[in-house]
Order: sequence, then structure tokens, then C-alpha cells
Amino acid sequence: EGNEPGDSVKITYRELLHRVCQFANVLRSQGVRKGDRVSIYLPMILELVVAMLACARIGAVHSIVFAGFSADSLCERIFNCGCSLLVT
Repeated sequence: EGNEPGDSVKITYRELLHRVCQFANVLRSQGVRKGDRVSIYLPMILELVVAMLACARIGAVHSIVFAGFSADSLCERIFNCGCSLLVT
């Protein structure tokens, strides 16, 4: 469920696994490896869950930044955690 009352998506475990594996391959193709840090800057949508699970699948550490933060706040968080990739 998203932020809005009518915002919801139904997905099966098989579909979720397929999307997570696809995105894990995208992360690997971008050079993300086990132990790397990835920042995720997304609203409450299905892709946020997929990105989190894909990071966990390859052993990368994810840091979720609330989508309401300003560009300066996002920049600070990226530099402070030493993130190697930003998903937005």
C-alpha cells in the first residue's frame, strides 16, 4: 500500500521474485557487490520494496532516504554513508 488510501498493488511471490532478480542483475551490472552501500530515494511504491530486496539478495547494504528530503539533505546522507549508487 502506498501513501494514498487508494494506492495499492497486488503481486504474487513469483512476480516479486522475478522483479527482485531482474533488479539484482541491474545492480550487479552497475558494479554493486557484496558490502557496497546503496542509497534508495523513492516514495512508497513497489519499486522501493524491489530495490531493498535486490540489495539484500546480492549482499549490498541499503539506506532508504525519505522522498520528502531536500537535495542538500540527500547529498549529506549519500556522502556520510559512502554510498556507491543512488536508486531514484
